[in-house]
Amino acid sequence: MNSGNYKKLVAKRLAQNFKSAIEIVELPLTELGSNQIVIKNKFAGINGGFDTLLCQGEIPYVNLTPPFDLGVEAVGEVVAIADNVRDFQVGDAVVTTHRGSGYREFQVVDANLAIKVRAATPEVLTLMPTGVSALVALEQAGEMKSNEVVLVTAAAGGTGHIAVQLAKLAGNHVIGTCSSETKAELLRQLGCDRIINYRTENLHQVLQQEYPQGINLIFDCVGKAVFDTCLENLAVRGRLIVVGFISEYAKVPEQITQPRIYHQLFWRAATIRGFLMPHYQEYIPEARDRLVHLFYTGKLKVAVDSTPFLGLESIPAAVEYLLSGQNCGKVVVKF
Repeated sequence: MNSGNYKKLVAKRLAQNFKSAIEIVELPLTELGSNQIVIKNKFAGINGGFDTLLCQGEIPYVNLTPPFDLGVEAVGEVVAIADNVRDFQVGDAVVTTHRGSGYREFQVVDANLAIKVRAATPEVLTLMPTGVSALVALEQAGEMKSNEVVLVTAAAGGTGHIAVQLAKLAGNHVIGTCSSETKAELLRQLGCDRIINYRTENLHQVLQQEYPQGINLIFDCVGKAVFDTCLENLAVRGRLIVVGFISEYAKVPEQITQPRIYHQLFWRAATIRGFLMPHYQEYIPEARDRLVHLFYTGKLKVAVDSTPFLGLESIPAAVEYLLSGQNCGKVVVKF
């Protein structure tokens, strides 16, 4: 496996949208170094927001200059190992979660960057890092407890549907927002207590009427008007976690003129926290192991979007599909 070519997707330039920034290039596989393995990727996870912001040069903690590799999580099969590698064998199924590992047919990586799993499936791929982010955000940034009211926006998405289940497993009443009956049906299957289809119901009105004491913990992936509504409906000592703001990705940020939010936080002793997984690295191993155990023991379900995306050429369409909000579960590309 130390010879031959493979294809990968790279950002050749910075651009406002993902499609304008990327190109597919063909390269020879590099020679195996000490403690390295070759992985043939089978599935990669699509992270439309991160992908788009990265191609805009708007991720402050990476500061990349094009060209640079794209894609984060991938699951595949080990096809070659260096002579000194002892923990892996050819044929092992592995997940990788470092930037640049995803949008490519093959990768040559240090063995310590690979995580051995039972099978190279999109379901187990979804647990890392998407599921890990949901768990760490809820428990660490959100200080999740039991017997509280938890609201998850974009609840049928890749991160949201995991957050819904984790909040239920912790013994909470869970509200989930979504945009279609198909997504609502998924949330019913996952045990969501109150499903709000924001195309047929008004989120603010529902929260005001049905939850007059406010929401204890909010997991928001959407932003804009949804964020504003979440803020207005926080309970006393409520916590709002900003996990993302998909409504503004690939768009010019909306200019807002309104009272400063400390007026809404101070009188309720409420808090807002931004969540970004790289700032919570120390929690990843335990969270990953716990999620895999929950999945393999049948206590956690993983939803993978049914729309097929095949090969590197399909990734721009997959990113647009995710940003459009059409997905139900995690969006993946198959190689």
